Amino acid sequence: MFRFHSLSSLVFLPALLLILITSCSQQRQDAVTSESQELAYEESIDQWHREREAELKSANGWLTLAGLYWLDEGDNTFGSGKGNDLEFPSGKIPERAGVITLRGDKVKAKFAAGVDIHVNGKRVQQVLMYAPDLDTVPELAHGPLTWFVIRRGDKYGIRLRDLQNDALIHFKGIKRYPVDAKWRIEAKFEQHATPRKIAITNIVGQTSMQDSPGTLVFTQDGKQHRLDALLDGDQLFIIFADKTNGVETYGAGRYLYTDKPGPDGITVLDFNKATNPPCDFVSYATCPLPPRQNFLSLSIEAGEKSYGEY
Repeated sequence: MFRFHSLSSLVFLPALLLILITSCSQQRQDAVTSESQELAYEESIDQWHREREAELKSANGWLTLAGLYWLDEGDNTFGSGKGNDLEFPSGKIPERAGVITLRGDKVKAKFAAGVDIHVNGKRVQQVLMYAPDLDTVPELAHGPLTWFVIRRGDKYGIRLRDLQNDALIHFKGIKRYPVDAKWRIEAKFEQHATPRKIAITNIVGQTSMQDSPGTLVFTQDGKQHRLDALLDGDQLFIIFADKTNGVETYGAGRYLYTDKPGPDGITVLDFNKATNPPCDFVSYATCPLPPRQNFLSLSIEAGEKSYGEY
């Protein structure tokens, strides 16, 4: 009996060793695969962030904003000189550059003699800057400056860009939390039974009713949370606040985009891509603020930190 069990053990031992070796090898392979996936995910977020900063610094990026001037009905003089209704940056345009006129829902501009102003590369002396039936709003240019009309509710303004803007020249990059897959969270999209609009107030104090297709529901730290989404082209746009605001992140909340849900109603909220509103970088944006129902009762330690003093 003793010899029989000994022989049996000798036969069984190599098989057991093979199983153990295979198991350890698989565990190492799984660990390597997991680490590789984590590194790939982290690099994808880093690449996304590099592209985000490059967009901010582009000619049409938020860092070029150098002025926002609300128009009064009638004539509004503009130029770099004191006493203009719209005072542009000194030394970058003549003191008396021309007049921008608002009449009802139309904005026209006429320029002083000798002032070199272009639209689409062509020098002009006057131009229709805004009308409800215009296909595109023309962009005027002089030196490093470009400007065009924006409409916010019943207000019309001139948005000015400067390719030599201090905010652009002195941009130092955006601090952010370390990338953490914990904050890449699946969310269930609950579509509103009937079309719904929600009130969104901007930093200027204007409130408008925006289309909301539904609510994103997710669970974090054992608790369920809800965020009303807005439509933005092919994506959902979320304006949210959390407990990091005013501590490490921008005091007025942050922004997040996500894909529309698939057939199963699931999408992903990747808070590692949470961004600061333009108002954290420049003073001339009209940033929408989080609606009250989008104030989260948790600290989302992911995404961008404030560009300001925090």
